[in-house]
Amino acid sequence: MIVFPNAKINIGLYITGKREDGYHNIETIFHPVYELYDILEVINNNGKNDEFTCSGIVIDTPLQNNLCIKALALMRQHANIPPLKIHLHKKIPFGAGLGGGSADAAFMLKLLNDQFQLNFSTTQLELMASKLGADCPVFIKNKTVLAKGIGNEFSEINISLKNLHLQIIIPKIHVPTADAYNNIKVKTPNCSLTGLVTNPITDWETTINNDFEKSVFKKYKELAEIKNKLYASGAIYASMSGSGSAVYGLFSKSPNIQWNNNYMIHTEQL
Repeated sequence: MIVFPNAKINIGLYITGKREDGYHNIETIFHPVYELYDILEVINNNGKNDEFTCSGIVIDTPLQNNLCIKALALMRQHANIPPLKIHLHKKIPFGAGLGGGSADAAFMLKLLNDQFQLNFSTTQLELMASKLGADCPVFIKNKTVLAKGIGNEFSEINISLKNLHLQIIIPKIHVPTADAYNNIKVKTPNCSLTGLVTNPITDWETTINNDFEKSVFKKYKELAEIKNKLYASGAIYASMSGSGSAVYGLFSKSPNIQWNNNYMIHTEQL
C-alpha cells in the first residue's frame, strides 16, 4: 500500500501558556498543503524482520527515532502486525515547520489500520498519534482545523483559501523546535484566531501573527528578508510556518519571483 503524507502550514500561531508538563499551550490554524508530500510504501515481508529503506532527502536520525518506525511500534502494542518492508521517499524538508515527520507518523497509523483492517476509529487513531508528537493528530483527518492545547485539541473553523496561490520558500536553515520555544515569551492574544480569520485576508498582515517570528527572525535574519520579499512581490499575506524555517505567501495570482538557487520552492493553487 502507498500513501502520500502531505505538509501543512500554520495560519497564525500564538503561545498562550506554559504547562506543568513542560509543554506549551498554543492556538493556531493547521492548513494542509496537499501537493507537497512524502511517499510511504508498506508491503508484507516474508522474512523474519522489518526492512526500512529511504530515498530523497537524507534522513540522518537513528532508525529507532524515525517517526514511521515509532508509529509501527505503537500500533503493534494494539494489534498483531507481521514483518514489513517499508520505504519512505522524503520530499518535505526537516526543521521547516511543515510537519513532514508528523505526517509520516500519522499516515503510517492510517495505512496500517487500512492495510490490516484493524478498524480503529478516527478518535482512536488521533489518540495514538498524540503519543508520537504534538501535531501528529492533525494529519489523521488531514483538514483545516483550529488547534489549541499542545496542538491536539481540534475544532472546525470556517476558512477558505480556495483559488489563492500558495508559495512556500524553504531555505537551508534548520530551526530546532526546542530552541524556538526556549526563546518565546508567553502571552495571551488580544483576539482569538476564530474571529481574526473571518476578516478579509488583506487584513491578516496587521492582525494575525506567528509568535515564533520575533525570536527566530532575530537569529535568522534571512527569514525576515524572505517574508519582506513575499510582501514586496504582491503577497496578500505572508508568514513563517510553525517554528520555521519555511516562510510562505498567499497570492491572488501565481507569483513570478526570482529566488536564490539555495532555496527549495513549492507553489500550488489552493
